[in-house]
Amino acid sequence: MGNYFGELTPRMKSFREELLNAKPQVCVERAMITTETYRENQDQPLAIKRALMLKHVLEKMSIFIEPQTMIAGNQASSNRSAPIFPEYAMKWVIDELDEFEHRDGDVFYITEENKEKLRGIAPFWEHNTLLDRGLAAFPPHSKLYYDLGIIKSEGNITSGDAHCAVDYGRMMRVGLKDYERRAMEKLEKLDLTDYRNIQKSYFYRAILITVQGVKHFAERYAELAEQTAGREADPVRRAELLEMSRILKKVPYEPAETFREAVQSLWLVHLILQIESNGHSLSYGRMDQYLNTYYEADLASGAISEEEACELMCNLWLKTYTINKIRSWSHTQFSAGSPLYQNVTVGGQNADGTDAVNAMSYLILKSVAKCHLTQPNLTVRYHRGLSDGFMKECVEVVRCGFGMPAFNDDEVIIPSFIEKGVKPEDAYNYSAIGCVETAVPGKWGYRCTGMSFLNFPKALLIAMNDGVDPSSGTRLCQGAGHFKDFTSFDQVLDCWDRVIREMCRQCTIIDATCDMVLEQDTADILCSALTDDCIERGLNMKEGGAVYDFISDLQVGIANLADSLAAIKKVVFEDRKVTPAELWEALQADFAGEKNERIRRFLQEAPKYGNDDDYVDQLVVDAYNVYIDEMKKYHNTRYGRGPIGGVYYAGTSSISANVPQGAGTLATPDGRKAGEALAEGCSPSHGADVNGPTAVFKSVSKLPTKEITGGVLLNQKVTPQMLEKEESRQKLILLLRTFFNRLHGYHVQFNVVSRDTLLDAQKHPENHRDLIVRVAGYSAFFNVLSKKTQDDIIERTEQTL
Repeated sequence: MGNYFGELTPRMKSFREELLNAKPQVCVERAMITTETYRENQDQPLAIKRALMLKHVLEKMSIFIEPQTMIAGNQASSNRSAPIFPEYAMKWVIDELDEFEHRDGDVFYITEENKEKLRGIAPFWEHNTLLDRGLAAFPPHSKLYYDLGIIKSEGNITSGDAHCAVDYGRMMRVGLKDYERRAMEKLEKLDLTDYRNIQKSYFYRAILITVQGVKHFAERYAELAEQTAGREADPVRRAELLEMSRILKKVPYEPAETFREAVQSLWLVHLILQIESNGHSLSYGRMDQYLNTYYEADLASGAISEEEACELMCNLWLKTYTINKIRSWSHTQFSAGSPLYQNVTVGGQNADGTDAVNAMSYLILKSVAKCHLTQPNLTVRYHRGLSDGFMKECVEVVRCGFGMPAFNDDEVIIPSFIEKGVKPEDAYNYSAIGCVETAVPGKWGYRCTGMSFLNFPKALLIAMNDGVDPSSGTRLCQGAGHFKDFTSFDQVLDCWDRVIREMCRQCTIIDATCDMVLEQDTADILCSALTDDCIERGLNMKEGGAVYDFISDLQVGIANLADSLAAIKKVVFEDRKVTPAELWEALQADFAGEKNERIRRFLQEAPKYGNDDDYVDQLVVDAYNVYIDEMKKYHNTRYGRGPIGGVYYAGTSSISANVPQGAGTLATPDGRKAGEALAEGCSPSHGADVNGPTAVFKSVSKLPTKEITGGVLLNQKVTPQMLEKEESRQKLILLLRTFFNRLHGYHVQFNVVSRDTLLDAQKHPENHRDLIVRVAGYSAFFNVLSKKTQDDIIERTEQTL
């Protein structure tokens, strides 16, 4: 954890140890209460049913206050336990009940008693979940793409993936009672002779039910804190519990007026949003901007010291880490390490372009570094006016070796948003969402990214095979001929053009189907109420209530596509070392045999993406632009219903999808063998980038970054020894400034760990309990990852400065 930022206080250290030692359990409380509510309210409109569900869960779930904490609020019956959300999916839960603790990674434990409870409610949910309806709703031909693993969107129909940040700042300033007031006023003014207003009335009534549910939830903790104080012998802790009780009787229903009130209000609402929906990537937004006023005011008045505020923030991060989520095993492989992607953003600019760094920005860096956890997911907004002093603090956090912070570039993202219709004052207030995706907190639609994952290398193989999936022999679309018969590289580009456009179209169909089912079957009332202009419009986020609604699909295997195209062009059509038929046969044979292994060596010797070589870099830019050109033709289901946008843009935040999507992909023309992981994000393939980090930055910067507003995710790995000297740390700062200021890069993040350490951690996990690695746009404890994901991280190139 490093001495630069100091150590945790004894009680926060104790709390951290307790959380790290906790065995992740499966909690059935929410599942049981939700089932009971749905049974008793099957005749109610969706919005009312969802509000009653949340209210009943908050009334009946177990609550507790840890002896170390100054903040109250728990997601499940014990910390690090994961609730089951039966309305989203139950079949995989029942099918995998006996496998949870035998997984290769992301292990969970469940008692036999709780297994039987889940089996008991399963019949009610048969053919009655979001997953059931989603799979049934897919058009038959589009479902082929899903079933064959070419376009994967399981997360969208098994969970309410959030990928948004609400307006926490406003919520704390006015309290939930203001949202209640606005909903009541809107409800009273509705003309119900207009049928559309009847639907709006359900939404407003649902907000009233939800706010009262949240208020009562806080009061339950207030009462518990008061009761605990009555049994407490330590006068200091007793006073702390009584103050906690006072605060919880006030917030989040009433406005927060102090730093402690603000943090408690923030945490409780953030928590409830993740009880309401099985979402992840529910992010904190620009926390330094909305908490700093409370912090500096309390510092000035003497109500709190910097040390006390730092301890409270550490407490918040520890509570943030308590939230957990269990996914099906197939979905887990796309999100290895049980990530929740709860992103907190610091730095950046004010609306007038001045530096927005403040005292809270530094405190967040310090407290996150002290905690050394996988949550929150920390992002720094970079701009050329960011001071060297703040950059130095950021690099010191990087040195701590837990994959944070990530850096996003204001000077790429803000203009990109403005060009798409986002108001400048909103664009300047963007934050990271989940991994590297970005949106405007409190004004963006539900799920700004990650609708589906498209496997680019597999798409290329299908294109080369005349539109037929070579793994299954299934014809998916009309191709442009078979690669074996091609006589020029232009024919390769033609077949890619035809097939990738059709796959882009299918992505849109699959996305629309998922969104249609989500809109019909779920409604996140609290999340919508805290997002403008849902109350004003009387529409939840899935109905078009948000101010903005842009989304991105995610494209996987960017580097593999680049290297494959370069190898085909160079080896087959320029140097003529291999015929098209020979290459295709080698791919089908997975390069087995002496002849095919020689072909593989030719492919591996071809130019590689990540080395600032225009030969290969321009090929992937041209290929990616075909997808982007086609993508611009389509809209999401909220288009024309109120929000600005409703269109798509590209994104490379592939999380850990590169591993399972690689497992289902045959050998590719870059020399990669069947089943091997694909390249992650927009990072180069393992070992292919041999000219250092500057060359990597130059290659990545050639991508059509302004069109990839969904995130241009770049991971780099360096050894801890590389950053030991002050000179090396200054080099890293200069490298970052060059990447952003001159090359206009979008994003970068660093793994600071040696290959030897990772290999030892595989052999002796007990000696590396605290080892955290950057998987993709998030960090995870190395020991909880599957071996395939661990191997993928081990094989990444170690850069030198």
